[in-house]
Amino acid sequence: MTSKINARAAKSVPLANFLNSGAIVTGSTGLALWTKSLNLSSLQVGALGACSANAFGAAFGALIGGWIADRWGRQMIFRYDMLVYLLGTILIICAPNFFLLLTGFIVTGLAVGGGIPTTWTYAGESTDSHGRAHSVGITQFAWTIGPAIIYAIGGMVAPLGLIGTRILFSLLSIVAIITWRLQCQLAKITPPASGHQDAHPYRALFTNPTNLKSLLFLLGVYLFWNLVAGAMGFFMPYVYVQAGGLTNLQANALQMVLWACTGLGTYFFFAKLGDRYPYRRLFACGALGEIVAWVILTYGGMNWTCLILFILIYGLAAGLGAQQWYSLWTTELFPAKYRASAQGLSFFIVYGCSGIWSLVFPSLLKIGGLKVLGTVLILFLVISLVVGVIWTPHTQGKSLQEIIKERY
Repeated sequence: MTSKINARAAKSVPLANFLNSGAIVTGSTGLALWTKSLNLSSLQVGALGACSANAFGAAFGALIGGWIADRWGRQMIFRYDMLVYLLGTILIICAPNFFLLLTGFIVTGLAVGGGIPTTWTYAGESTDSHGRAHSVGITQFAWTIGPAIIYAIGGMVAPLGLIGTRILFSLLSIVAIITWRLQCQLAKITPPASGHQDAHPYRALFTNPTNLKSLLFLLGVYLFWNLVAGAMGFFMPYVYVQAGGLTNLQANALQMVLWACTGLGTYFFFAKLGDRYPYRRLFACGALGEIVAWVILTYGGMNWTCLILFILIYGLAAGLGAQQWYSLWTTELFPAKYRASAQGLSFFIVYGCSGIWSLVFPSLLKIGGLKVLGTVLILFLVISLVVGVIWTPHTQGKSLQEIIKERY
């Protein structure tokens, strides 16, 4: 009976990832529609992106959620996080003005950030040394395939305008209820808090040299990559419409294909190969592919040939993108007593920077155009590539206990 509960409850982890990415892309699908309906300025559009599940909202949620998960146990997050998510989606569905819409984005973002350190950490902790990348890859597959599903449904409800966007958020609400029920079961079988008595577990992350080096490495890889990927997750349909003159339906269709390719890349390249081939080689392949894709779009222009090449190359390469490695390496590089806290803190910094970037992203596109914006994004991807390739950790094939013993 216990094994059945374990199997059933474990489904909540990929479902939670589906909801996390779904909140980002569902907001992005309706961004142009909200802009027109509510007569939003560029600053207000930037504020929605900055306070959403794509930036500040998730950043503060992760900081709080990671600390709670290590202080009071993973089960605390599993019991309550989805209820907060549900409140946020309901606010967005019912929002008649910018203020309530922004409030809904903030609440949903807090819930997304609050759950990520726990669900991603749990995925890495619940498997052995020879299947860790596969386990993490499956949860990330759910993260990537979720947007493809959202964009597919979004295309069907696009003729309904904002009503269609509200339908999408209603679907997320229903899935959130299902996930909450499953996570309540997971809370019953998740080990309790580690019992360490540090009043401020984040303090050790800055005072221990090994922890500090790991944090700086992860930030170098994930922060610069997420400045690109985070902006794409929320603003790319907006970019297609504003810079390329595409319709909202065409923009969403492109994103659907891109995310579907990312899902395929995550499953077949990361989940299937991550435990068998060297980390450095796989990481480099993904990072180089993403750079090539953005070079094509930036300097080739937004014609259909370049657009198709972009979504295919970037989508498949992103299957080996920094987010998958970040999720894996944060589990491997830190002890269990503040593993979720480490992920929460680094996630806070990364998404906080994404929030600041989101405030200026629409204005930079408007002022500098695609070529200037794309050049900046390529630079970010190059920095992530260099850091990841030079300082790839030597953790492959080792148990978490072996890694921690070596490092500490």
